Amino acid sequence: MKWILLAAAVGVVIAMRDQSIAVRGKLICGSKPASNVRVKLWEEDSGPDPDDLLDQGYTDGNGEFMLQGGTAELTPIDPVFKVYHDCDDSIKPGSRKVKFALPKSYITSGKTPKKTFDIGILNLETIFAKEEREMIVSRRRRGGINAEYMDPDKSKSSEEDDVVNH
Repeated sequence: MKWILLAAAVGVVIAMRDQSIAVRGKLICGSKPASNVRVKLWEEDSGPDPDDLLDQGYTDGNGEFMLQGGTAELTPIDPVFKVYHDCDDSIKPGSRKVKFALPKSYITSGKTPKKTFDIGILNLETIFAKEEREMIVSRRRRGGINAEYMDPDKSKSSEEDDVVNH
């Protein structure tokens, strides 16, 4: 019986495969670059498996960003790009949060992406369908274009780990 369980466990581990994706683009607020906007690349999971934070960072002075990451999963990953911003938001508390599902055709095998999805130029003045608000905002910076702010001790396991109170 133990051998059957061991064989099944080994089979699951072997079936898990590394998959990765990259996304880049430019964010604007009206006619100006949206600089220092928080961006994250997630792999969303349904069921009991928690979502995986693949990469995060901030846009540069030109509003540009580049995120990449990967994870090992049994099934194809479901990559999502999230933007947390205050463009055209007056004095409302928290940040506007919008997410974009990324095309599965940009998922590649291995730990390093072989293709990059260019999401283009997004004007954050747009009111996006299913837009949300995030009331707790992180002030930590990590990876991507702003690698100089990287915190190597910080876990990438959950969005809640990323919270800092004002």
